[in-house]
Amino acid sequence: MHPLRCLAPLSVLVLGLLFATSAVHAQAIGEVDTVFKLFGPDHKIVVDAFDDPKVKGVTCYVSRAKTGGIKGGLGLAEDTSDASIECQQVGAVSFAGDPMKQQEVVFTERTSFLFKKLQVVRMVDKARNTLVYLSYSDRVIEGSPDNSITAVPLPAGTVIPMR
Repeated sequence: MHPLRCLAPLSVLVLGLLFATSAVHAQAIGEVDTVFKLFGPDHKIVVDAFDDPKVKGVTCYVSRAKTGGIKGGLGLAEDTSDASIECQQVGAVSFAGDPMKQQEVVFTERTSFLFKKLQVVRMVDKARNTLVYLSYSDRVIEGSPDNSITAVPLPAGTVIPMR
């Protein structure tokens, strides 16, 4: 067998992992232009919403910078690491699926062609009966310390199912 033939399935797997998207999809809420670009779209701040996949009744809103220009219009630009998050209880809280982990990624969105993404991690503060959400940006090689945090205190008597 030719040595390159062995690499074909591996390369398909790697590309699949690079382009894999989160099972949670954000809904676009709105955007504002921050810098006018003569060619291509303007630089923007976009606001998206997503529901926590394991906690019904909690919605998170994420604002983030989106690079415009020709590269941005073609999807080749790398967005800055600036992002902010706010999560709120928007209905009755219930838990879906398996018991929750202490910490788990609940949302991911690509912010460059291949190597950078925005992530939202849910952490459980069992002592205070609170869900804590952290947004940050990472790269394959080096991440960014830019981050934002929000907390959703749950109603008294609501038990968080933990592993």
